[in-house]
Amino acid sequence: MKLHFKKIGEGQPILILHGLFGSSDNWQTHAKKLAENYCVYLIDQRNHGHSPHSEEFSYDLMAADLLELIAAEGLRDVILIGHSMGGKTIMRFAQEHDFLIDKMIVVDMGIKAYAPHHDVIFQGLYNVKVPHVASRKEAEERLLEYVTEPSTAQFLMKNLYWKTQTELAWRFNLDVLFEKINVIIQGLPLKEINVNTLFLVGGKSGYVPKADFPSILELVPQAKFVVIEQAGHWVHAETPVEFMDAVQDFLANS
Repeated sequence: MKLHFKKIGEGQPILILHGLFGSSDNWQTHAKKLAENYCVYLIDQRNHGHSPHSEEFSYDLMAADLLELIAAEGLRDVILIGHSMGGKTIMRFAQEHDFLIDKMIVVDMGIKAYAPHHDVIFQGLYNVKVPHVASRKEAEERLLEYVTEPSTAQFLMKNLYWKTQTELAWRFNLDVLFEKINVIIQGLPLKEINVNTLFLVGGKSGYVPKADFPSILELVPQAKFVVIEQAGHWVHAETPVEFMDAVQDFLANS
């Protein structure tokens, strides 16, 4: 699949992949900073943002999409940054194509399977009832009936757009994401990743507890870990200065 992306800056390529319900737009501030020294690709994964929708959805397919983009752009020696679902995409890509990668940064995502935990979000998204909702205000009110955390609701609302003058729609493919959620939370194949990799972890998140570090090292022997204690799952959004400091230190010194 040909993915939608934005490209800024010059130099060694950095490719950034967002997480579930996200888009490339979530990363623009960090991309502008990195573009001072690198050529940054902000990518929408399939069924998200401005990339095409598909009934097919898996980490193998998302890794293949990434390979198609890298090949089309003629890239080598790439740096990959992936948050959450995007972190699993780049790790799956690295299991098959490590020769294309210089370094990786996996943001608050492990290699294991996770228990289902998105039920409330899906209930809220379906409660919005696009395309029949009349306004963004009404949509937000409907979403907040289930998704009561304001920052999470605002994050999700960024995906709502006017498809026509009278119809709102989600940019992500809600039905497929709901259908494939068990694929999204599954673990990676047990295949070694031979890439210099930073796991950048939110201390308040719970996605990558320190108890998981040894099992990650078994699969990713070059792994390094940085925990930003005050951050939750959206490390880059919640602690942007600390996040960028950790990224730049890893890129400069690893």
